[in-house]
Amino acid sequence: MAGKPIYEELEQRIRDLQEEVSARQQTEKTLQIQKAYLEQLLECAPEGIALADKDHRIIRANAQFSRLFGYAPEETIGRIVDDLIAPPGRFDEASDITIRVGRGEPVRVETVRRKKDGSPVFVELMAAPVWVSDEHVADYASYRDTTERKRGEDALRESEKKFQKLFDEAPVGYLVLDAEGRITQVNRTELAMLGYSAEEMLGQPIWYFTVEEEESRRTVMAKLSGALGAGRGFERTFRRKDGTTLPVLIEDAFILDAEGKVIGIHTTHQDITERKRSEKELAGLQEQLRQSQKMEAIGRLAGGIAHDFNNLLTVIKGYADLSLLQLREGDPLWGHIKEIEKASDRAKDLTRQLLAFSRRQILQVKVLDLNSLVQDLEKMLYRILGEDIQLVTTLAEDLGRVRIDPGEIEQVIMNLAVNARDAISSGGRLTIETENVELDEDYARAHLGVTPGPYVMLSVSDTGVGMSREVQEKAFEPFFTTKEKGKGTGLGLSTVYGIVKQSGGNIWIDSEPGQGTTFKIYLPKVEGALDPLARRGDSASLREGTEVVLLVEDEAPVLDLVAHFLRHQGYAVLEAADGEQALRIAEEQGKERIHLLLTDVVMPKMSGKELADRLKSLRPDLKVLFISGYTDNAIVRHGMLDAGVNFLQKPFSVATLGQKIRGALDGAEAR
Repeated sequence: MAGKPIYEELEQRIRDLQEEVSARQQTEKTLQIQKAYLEQLLECAPEGIALADKDHRIIRANAQFSRLFGYAPEETIGRIVDDLIAPPGRFDEASDITIRVGRGEPVRVETVRRKKDGSPVFVELMAAPVWVSDEHVADYASYRDTTERKRGEDALRESEKKFQKLFDEAPVGYLVLDAEGRITQVNRTELAMLGYSAEEMLGQPIWYFTVEEEESRRTVMAKLSGALGAGRGFERTFRRKDGTTLPVLIEDAFILDAEGKVIGIHTTHQDITERKRSEKELAGLQEQLRQSQKMEAIGRLAGGIAHDFNNLLTVIKGYADLSLLQLREGDPLWGHIKEIEKASDRAKDLTRQLLAFSRRQILQVKVLDLNSLVQDLEKMLYRILGEDIQLVTTLAEDLGRVRIDPGEIEQVIMNLAVNARDAISSGGRLTIETENVELDEDYARAHLGVTPGPYVMLSVSDTGVGMSREVQEKAFEPFFTTKEKGKGTGLGLSTVYGIVKQSGGNIWIDSEPGQGTTFKIYLPKVEGALDPLARRGDSASLREGTEVVLLVEDEAPVLDLVAHFLRHQGYAVLEAADGEQALRIAEEQGKERIHLLLTDVVMPKMSGKELADRLKSLRPDLKVLFISGYTDNAIVRHGMLDAGVNFLQKPFSVATLGQKIRGALDGAEAR
């Protein structure tokens, strides 16, 4: 078989070459396309990318690499990567990464690299070897900028730290409860409040720590089930680790899932111990105020009654005295009038007690040492108490002085002693104690009407039956008594109360049923020399006179009685029913001398003090004696008689009236 013609072989070879060239061109085109594609990917990549040869010198870096680190492309070619962007403090780390990649190990780390201007940039670095036909020909590295994320994470961590600090140092206890009511978070304030460690509270149901455990459990579970709303401003009592309790104010807020289901509770606990204490103190002060207002109202009523009754008693007692002066002891009427006199004396004592309670009696105060006064009273107290009650006195050395009416403070001690005697059934002890005390601001806040400062305390304690709270609230009210009928008027403690209050002091009761009773009296401490005390039983004899007396009294029966007595004693009497009439009479007298003005203090139109001042401006040598059932501030300051003022308290006997008149006319010391 003849071979193919030569030209056919050439044609075939040409066709094969053309196909080969075409295939090669296609391959080259494909490679160019792929190269362009890879180049585009490289330039458009969000990460900075660098290729380095086996000597770690950059052979290619994309635009993001330049933007990320601040180098122009031509500044990167041929530079060792670590020299270019590794911070001085990170060379060891960068070298370690290079070594690991050189061993063919891919690396992914978050680290810090350095920009051209030296500023740090946080990056996520991924580095890997580039292999060609099992040959490690280059290194690949990509750098994702994580600076903003890093800043956000740092800010979040800082925020979490601040929150944790606020959480732990919050002024209230803070807890987080899970869906079963167990504690998952607790702050330091809560731990400090309850005295537990975090380990002892975490994982425990919240109601384990409450006094009202079962009630608390039901409430919490009802909230978590959605049956009960979040509680705000309700109170609960918690039990500390040491067994003590504290009241807390609770505020709850729900933790909800994406579907709005309750999966936990945020709860705050505020210790309200101080608030509770303040509320208790406020309630106590309000009760003291209520009692004070009640006592003041009763006192005004009692004072008004006593004033009017004193005028009647003055007439009854006065005419009884005058009748006795004109009768002989064997006269049939003598006994009857003596009984009238005795009854009026008992009535006088009652009105005196009412005036003491209402703080409308006249106090003739002196600077006293209570220790001396108590010692003077001991013999009398022994007689009052009897042999089966022990009297104990504990008197402080260097006791401060007080300004008070000696007769009235004696009455206070005697009344308290009698009250104690009646409270001790058989055997027992009465203790009288004195002490210097300083009442501070805290005490004053808790006790209405107390002014902080130095005081002298007089304490009278017994071992008797004691008082209930209800009895203590009424103890000082007039006519209130727990004694059997006929064994007490109910005016003893009310008299004590009025005398102490009018003297600028305060009195408090401390008592429990079966535990005895203590009365503590606080009188303001004063400076000054001690005043001499008159001896008991001192009295002036009843003497007649011839002087002219201007008598002014708006109560006609009292006016008639006193005028009758004065004339009986030899005095010349000018009568007036009020101050204006008295001024007219004085004018009519002209230059005729008036020796004594005897006037009531509280009168309509013009007070006795105003009348006395106007007459003394015309007659400087005029002597004045005031009389009254009680008085206003005309001749007293807070119930205490002005120095040098002659005063006689209604009701009075004609003998006392005669003594007072002679004392005023003869210039004797006002008493």
